[in-house]
Amino acid sequence: MRSAPLLGGIFDVDQKLLDIQDEETHTFDPSFWENPDRAQTILKSIKNNKYWVKVFDNVKQIVDDFAVLFDFYKEGEVSEEEIEAEHIKVINAIEELEYKSTLNKEEDKFNAMLTINAGAGGTESCDWSEMLMRMYIMWGEKNGFKLKELSLVAGDVAGIKSVDLEFEGNLAYGYLKGENGVHRLVRISPFNAQGKRQTSFASVFVSPIVDDSIEIEINTADLDWDTFRASGAGGQHVNKTESAVRVRHAPSGIVVECQEDRSQLRNRETALKMLRSRLYQHEIERRNATRDKVEAGKQKIEWGSQIRSYVLDDRRVKDHRTGYTTSNTDAVLNGDLNPFIKAYLLSESNN
Repeated sequence: MRSAPLLGGIFDVDQKLLDIQDEETHTFDPSFWENPDRAQTILKSIKNNKYWVKVFDNVKQIVDDFAVLFDFYKEGEVSEEEIEAEHIKVINAIEELEYKSTLNKEEDKFNAMLTINAGAGGTESCDWSEMLMRMYIMWGEKNGFKLKELSLVAGDVAGIKSVDLEFEGNLAYGYLKGENGVHRLVRISPFNAQGKRQTSFASVFVSPIVDDSIEIEINTADLDWDTFRASGAGGQHVNKTESAVRVRHAPSGIVVECQEDRSQLRNRETALKMLRSRLYQHEIERRNATRDKVEAGKQKIEWGSQIRSYVLDDRRVKDHRTGYTTSNTDAVLNGDLNPFIKAYLLSESNN
């Protein structure tokens, strides 16, 4: 069994405690809030370090409790069944700790923006995109993330053509970054009178929502703005004014839209935040050319490029990168994605 000091080394807990102590001394300075951006960066760093210390402390407590219980077992005061059950609990806790230790990239700590775009398949793909949106929303809610819908384009008949979702919480991008790619659905079509088997595609793109600790320079001369009326599902207008905004960044060709708020000014601010996040993700892809191949390589949202297949009539969901497979399709579509996320992060850490 791994010792608590060795486990602490995974996260460098001693260093994090020193960082917390050092950063908290800055908050006592009367001039701390004279630079709000710097203050927020320090507070976020403190929060992030405290999160990791708490994760370690929780596992350390489980290990320490097992050590005490094992002493009772040696004295014959605890049954073999009880000690075996607690041993399994310890192993699971340590494995979870090691899995979380893979989230050690600079960008992993940030909130995430997740974009879904319907691909080949028309109405079927729009419906599939809406199913994916529901799946990720349920995953976020189950895992304690705050969610916000930034932009949504409804399908012509059913479902959605695209959506931008914001996930706010510890390590949101770290957990979701492996969802980048094409997702393939195979099912008996509800839109086909003959009940034929139909294949649909949708792409998922995840980028970190950067804070002021990351400098992303945007020249206002490179931006081309449009405004339009925000609309929700079914074509109903969210409001009657052109409050929704669209901005194109000429050097990169990146386009983002925002219709979250009734205020055009606030939508412009959010759109710039979205653009900064996309540009940062673009830089991550440049530095890591082998990652996020679907978006970086401009593959089509169709056959041969999928990272995961959801085959509903055969009761099977398979990730093609890790080989992880489950027959509980309903659970997956209801947001049970953690086994897939864990398998991906562990496989990446071994590469």
